[in-house]
Amino acid sequence: MRLLSINLGRPELLQIAQQTTTTGIYKNPIETAQVSTLGLSGDHVADQEHHGGPDQAVYVYSAEDYDWWMEKLGQALEPGTFGENLTFSSYGQGPVRIGDRFRVGPVLLEVSAPRIPCATLAARMGDPNFVKKFRQAARPGFYARVLEEGQVRHGQSIEKIAAPAQNATLLEVFDLWYDKTPDAARLRWILTAPLAERARAVYAERLKSIEAL
Repeated sequence: MRLLSINLGRPELLQIAQQTTTTGIYKNPIETAQVSTLGLSGDHVADQEHHGGPDQAVYVYSAEDYDWWMEKLGQALEPGTFGENLTFSSYGQGPVRIGDRFRVGPVLLEVSAPRIPCATLAARMGDPNFVKKFRQAARPGFYARVLEEGQVRHGQSIEKIAAPAQNATLLEVFDLWYDKTPDAARLRWILTAPLAERARAVYAERLKSIEAL
């Protein structure tokens, strides 16, 4: 596995329905970046209610995901199109699990949550139906917390350090987000993994509602 692209976002205007907003989803490749517990130095995070912070400091997508999308959409897509900070060549063997760690040079990342698509992504892709397409594709990429800071550079090798096999996979967490009648036992199990706080709050609230019945 290798780091194929490092992508940094600057503030740009984006039209979402009838509203113009500032976004950092437009990412451009750079050769090297300093990565801290709050993400890449200089990267713009506009919607801080839903993105960024220590538990979602870095967003990662893979070249394998891009290959799938380019075949699906019939068009070329450059790294950074999905707003990811880091583009990996792949995620390695086996499913990605919450708690998996990836060593990129001196930087150590820990998988914390799948990306849930929103209107900003749809507007970025120029397709009002893209949220649905992204959901159906089940290729969410992952958010990660930064356990060890440092500088990353284009082309670095990546080492995967697998989480315990009992941890929920990225896709299990992703699918549960859309489950309108989640099982309490499944929610309890999902919550045993080191989820990002935003996701944890959502699943904990759903569990609380079920247990109150």
